[in-house]
Amino acid sequence: MKILTAKQMREADRITIEELGIPGLTLMENAGQGVFQVLQDKFPALEKERITVLCGKGNNGGDGLVVARYMKINGLTPQVYLFADPSSMKGEARTNYERLLEAGVKPIVIRDFQAWTAVRDEIASAKLIIDALLGTGLEGPVEGFYKEVIQDLNENLAKIPILAVDMPSGLPSDCGDSAGESLSADYTVTFTAPKVSQIFPPNCWQVGELIVAQIGTPLSVMENDASIFLNLIGQEELSNLARKRIPDSHKGDYGHVLVVGGSRGKSGAAGMAALAALRAGAGLVTAAVPSSVLPLVAGVSPALMTEPLPETAAGTISLRSIESGEFDKIIKGKTVLALGPGISTDQETSEFVRTTLERYPNLPTVLDADGLNAFADSPDLLRGDNRILVVTPHPGEMARLTGKSITQIQSQRVKIARDFAMRHRVFVVLKGYRTLIAEPGGQVYVNPTGNAGMATAGTGDVLTGIIAGLLAQNLDEQTGKVISAAVYWHGAAGDAAEEHTGELSLIATDLIAAMPEAMFNAGGDR
Repeated sequence: MKILTAKQMREADRITIEELGIPGLTLMENAGQGVFQVLQDKFPALEKERITVLCGKGNNGGDGLVVARYMKINGLTPQVYLFADPSSMKGEARTNYERLLEAGVKPIVIRDFQAWTAVRDEIASAKLIIDALLGTGLEGPVEGFYKEVIQDLNENLAKIPILAVDMPSGLPSDCGDSAGESLSADYTVTFTAPKVSQIFPPNCWQVGELIVAQIGTPLSVMENDASIFLNLIGQEELSNLARKRIPDSHKGDYGHVLVVGGSRGKSGAAGMAALAALRAGAGLVTAAVPSSVLPLVAGVSPALMTEPLPETAAGTISLRSIESGEFDKIIKGKTVLALGPGISTDQETSEFVRTTLERYPNLPTVLDADGLNAFADSPDLLRGDNRILVVTPHPGEMARLTGKSITQIQSQRVKIARDFAMRHRVFVVLKGYRTLIAEPGGQVYVNPTGNAGMATAGTGDVLTGIIAGLLAQNLDEQTGKVISAAVYWHGAAGDAAEEHTGELSLIATDLIAAMPEAMFNAGGDR
């Protein structure tokens, strides 16, 4: 699903109305009907309850007036407050004001804060507030009377659930930082597509549960616009990757993942990545690790195969692995390489990583952890030309690869991930809240799953294994889609695990245990 800026949304509306001939009045009617449907779904027993609808004079207020009319028609009793002189209303909003009057509902006009305080006690008894004061057309911080009302709602009426129409009032559509006072909603019903600030922090925390209602703009309007490159990952788009298997298939049909990593003191990273690849459905998984840590990795699961590699005095993978020809034998016949979990920053081992990436350009590779740090001083060597190369940095690793500070990375996550993916021709998985998947062609996908309990050691290693395991089974699918599915299900497994452990007690192996539940919910076979 596309994610739009305010400008892109206005253009989509313009095309819908002017070029496709769908009247603006029809779009407003569909919008109000969509909000009313959500109202019925989320609040099914409102027949005897007081419901307050706050409407501005613009199109957002017009949407709210439609919602109020549908409420009246369906036996509910809306109390509508109009924050404008009715004579100042124009276009579709004016038409829907008149239609609401015809339906038997006369809004109470609120022209200033004094009038607002006069009705506040009455509003305080409402079961629900529907916010249709200000929509996506807001430019700059909200000021004056509207600001006072929003502050009052947040401070003194915060216990009443709020359902926002299109956008919580005062919240900007585009910028990452709140531009001023904005309403904090419990639910937001937005139209056609999510808006940028509804997806990214800190503004997204004001939105509550986000629901997207389609009101008549064809998806092709957005798909055909090259300037729209942000996408929200949805489970429905990924379900075919969790499809049932053909009854007479065998393990060789589902790929062979080679996990290369581990070091003395970091054997768990390679073990978790390998086990996660198995849980993701790879037919075979081999972990190639320094010989001294092999027993620890082999003990993770009897389903794993292992290969010992020559090691340095520090217990890390030695360059002799390649020089002796042993690694050539190990890597032969593998479908996907996962390189880096627990591999360390030993100088010789870093040279092993760089040599491996150069030596096997035809093998799809997921590069993670210290495998990425091996390129911190030579990021130009990270090239995905004519190959599948997935890099999975956290903000610190991305900072080292780009020469920027972590603060810069976090403040420009989309731009930096996208620029790096396009310049280096790689797939970038920039981890963190709302993990990003940036493709070499410029499309960026945003993951909505996951929770703060996943901020713990090893969850990145699990993600590496899931990406490698899914790629091994789906090399005929669009690579970006497969990576997006891996990231989505990784977060979904974290959400499933958090329900059992809570955030504080969640550890990385809980995600592996929860993967069957996450993938079954995505449409897979249990």
